[in-house]
Amino acid sequence: MLIYLNGEFVPESEAKVSVFDHGLLYGDGVFEGIRAYNGRVFRLEEHIDRMYDSAKTIDLKIPLTKKEFADVICETLRKNNLKDAYIRPLVTRGVGDLGLDPNKCPVATVIVIATGWGAMYGDLYEKGLKAITCSIRRNPAEALPPNVKSLNYLNNIMAKIEANYKGGDEAIFFDTNGYVAEGSGDNIYIVKNGTIVTPPTLNNLRGITRMVLLELAEEMGIAVEERNLGYYDLYTADEFLVSGSAAEVAPVVLIDGRTVGTGKPGPVFKQLAEAFKRRTETEGTPL
Repeated sequence: MLIYLNGEFVPESEAKVSVFDHGLLYGDGVFEGIRAYNGRVFRLEEHIDRMYDSAKTIDLKIPLTKKEFADVICETLRKNNLKDAYIRPLVTRGVGDLGLDPNKCPVATVIVIATGWGAMYGDLYEKGLKAITCSIRRNPAEALPPNVKSLNYLNNIMAKIEANYKGGDEAIFFDTNGYVAEGSGDNIYIVKNGTIVTPPTLNNLRGITRMVLLELAEEMGIAVEERNLGYYDLYTADEFLVSGSAAEVAPVVLIDGRTVGTGKPGPVFKQLAEAFKRRTETEGTPL
């Protein structure tokens, strides 16, 4: 596997960063998760835009133009002969000293990793996921905005640890106001009486897959509502879905031990999953 690292393509064994890189020392940086399907990078422009918005929010200058970064991503896939892949571009603050000051890091570190990737949840797309609500609260927007896809992922990891201990495939965050936020790595949706309901994106990531699903729902005539959700909404949902670039679209059939709907993936999930698959097969930036 060849990794893009600061202007060069190097073997995986040689892809190394300094121990003084602030991405390692402090989680100071941003990243994206992108999928390629059949030789096309899905929603590449939107992912690049979001990464640059994340970087601007934390005052991190990316030393490439958006077009240059997109070209690097495509070239990384070509170098590795990958047509179906998961792509992880990262930008760290770069090498500095042991202090916090980002001004001591003159040049950002840029990395692009691409690897083959199958169905993240395996056969659970047919069986359904088990989810738990976690005691860890989502970072509040006034502290570290969840809209920033940053290298500081400890909040998400703590939720995943709790899911592991409780036997869940996914953990559902609430925010500090008691509203449903998102999963440890996914946006979430419930279906109630034929309407898809999803939380506003102040307290969760503005997911690219989320954007696609809402577009598909509108095209299929499925009603969509954005509003705050609580425990009651999760426990009484007819269907419960999660989505993300890595996860794609997946059904949840058990939440905190309570059966969701019939206990099997529901009709709205099946419609959206099929439509999403068709969209990824025909849309994207060609290599």
